[in-house]
Amino acid sequence: MTDTPDLLASAVRAVGGSEREGQRTMAEAVASSLDRGSHLLVQAGTGTGKSLAYLVPALDHATRTGDRVIVSTATLALQAQIVDRDLPRLVRAVKDDLTRKPSFAVLKGRRNYVCRHKLDGGYPEDGAGTLFDFGADEAASRRAGDGSASASALGEEIQRIRTWVRTTETGDRDDLTPGVSDRAWSQASVNAFDCLGSKCPAFEECFAEMAKIRAGGADVVVTNHALLAIDAFGDHTVLPEHSAVIVDEAHELRDRVTNALSGTLTAAMIDHAASSVRRTGLVQDGVIGLLESAGARLEKALESAEDGLIDRWPEALAVAVAHVRDTSRQLIADLGSGSSGGDADPDAGRQLARARALEVFEVASRLADDADNDVAWVSRSTFRERTTASLVVAPLSVAGTMRSGIFEKSTVVATSATLALGGRFEAVAGALGLGGPGAPRYDAIDVGSPFDYTRQGILYVASHLPRPVRSGASAESLDELERLLRASGGGALCLFSSRAAATRAAEEMRARTDLPILLQGEDGLGSLVSRFSSDDESSLFGTLSLWQGVDVPGRTCRLVVIDRIPFPRPDDPLVRARTESAQRAGGNGFMSVSATHAALLLAQGAGRLVRSTADRGVVAVLDERLRNARYGGFLLASLPPMWRTEDPELVRGALERLRGADS
Repeated sequence: MTDTPDLLASAVRAVGGSEREGQRTMAEAVASSLDRGSHLLVQAGTGTGKSLAYLVPALDHATRTGDRVIVSTATLALQAQIVDRDLPRLVRAVKDDLTRKPSFAVLKGRRNYVCRHKLDGGYPEDGAGTLFDFGADEAASRRAGDGSASASALGEEIQRIRTWVRTTETGDRDDLTPGVSDRAWSQASVNAFDCLGSKCPAFEECFAEMAKIRAGGADVVVTNHALLAIDAFGDHTVLPEHSAVIVDEAHELRDRVTNALSGTLTAAMIDHAASSVRRTGLVQDGVIGLLESAGARLEKALESAEDGLIDRWPEALAVAVAHVRDTSRQLIADLGSGSSGGDADPDAGRQLARARALEVFEVASRLADDADNDVAWVSRSTFRERTTASLVVAPLSVAGTMRSGIFEKSTVVATSATLALGGRFEAVAGALGLGGPGAPRYDAIDVGSPFDYTRQGILYVASHLPRPVRSGASAESLDELERLLRASGGGALCLFSSRAAATRAAEEMRARTDLPILLQGEDGLGSLVSRFSSDDESSLFGTLSLWQGVDVPGRTCRLVVIDRIPFPRPDDPLVRARTESAQRAGGNGFMSVSATHAALLLAQGAGRLVRSTADRGVVAVLDERLRNARYGGFLLASLPPMWRTEDPELVRGALERLRGADS
């Protein structure tokens, strides 16, 4: 048997890389964790090569023991990298050194796979006619004035899906090139609620089921955090049996699990459920009318309810929610006991209707129960001058849920470049369910980074600027941004805490300079990043999705500007609820919630600068609180150890020299 360092060395040679001490340390720690069945947290800085460091021991462990390993990622980009690039090369490199050739598979949510039955018209709802009306009048769409894709364009996309489905082996949306719009894909896919399961006429040809079968025979299965949450906390088993889970991008796990366990209730959802049931012909109109009346009652109660966290339920709203719960329960009971109503495929129609009604019932029931670990709030959104009010319910904490649903069932290795916030693992460990009485034991290591941050990067805090306000960038900060951009000659990734701030700054810099300024939202994110990485003088301005996951090594990203410390909004209902909960427990609510959130994002944002051993540049934070506030030390301790300064002239000189050296 080949030991882990030798296997890793073979893998590194196969991919044309070089050995790194941190990568070797991590691989040995992961191998030990899997073999001993002990949980492990690994902070692995950018450039460590952590994918290889956990995939090599995962393949080894699975082939030696026969125990399947699940690898979970937060982003589709990393999932694709692992499945399409890393694992194929690894298997070729190490297969002769293992007890047998390892196998791997990818498993996604059902909505990612085309549904043959729906594509063949087996579902009588949700615009099924669009599947056949390829010659629909494009002028009708233009007359509608809604800016949507034309009916004929939509029909062409669906026809392309029809052609593709005859040759695809996976039915996976990501394998359809070029892609199609979300609207077109919705006509050819179903979610888990709507799926007919083994009753489906196309069950034996189902792409989602074939993916599950492939995963059931694989040594390593790559999935995402949302599916991991559904498998751990849902009513049905989604992932194949496994003994270990490796969580990459683990800093995002809590939020992904929170999203998976949250629910929303609106009057429109209730009307949609009622309409779906009526189309089946299986339930009396009087019963359906009761649900519609409950929806109207909820809509009226929401109109008079205040936005934000519900500390004490208004009586009208509480009564309305209970009414929705009771009427939807009756509807589901009657739908289940009805007789065929003459649909072309009554099973599909009933399943769709039942799924809609069940979703309404489950959210309403949860809201009505008002459980201790749930928080609820009223939210309003405006689209095309129409405002929609929603009731949202989310778990106050998912720590206990993750402890029982993930950590008590499997050996877990969690890794990220940002796990030790403020230099300590406790905050992230606690959020994952590894803190407090009765928590499982875990080991934690920081394997560092191969980068020499003190020589490669400067952390500049513009402490002379006025404290930022949420209303937008100050004149002084815009002047500072202009000076930095001129000194660097562009090549800046500018990260903002709001879309409005990013837009204003981009407009100002376009007016003040001749530098190319790219703005998130004016093109697809992939296209913007590609344009930014190919032009030394361009700068990219944007918000949250640019703070994490953007990988642009080289001279085209030599300056990262952060407009302000990325604290969550203080009026965010879940943030407020978690802050108050921490304070009731005797903790510091601000530090445990807002400061921890900010430290994570700040570390991710600053991490965009140095992506290779050849990178050089400046991270500029235009927020004096990083230097002057009492929590500044905690935030600074979460950042890469760059050389620090508050001298604007020194920084501009460094940027000018960097630009001259690269030109």
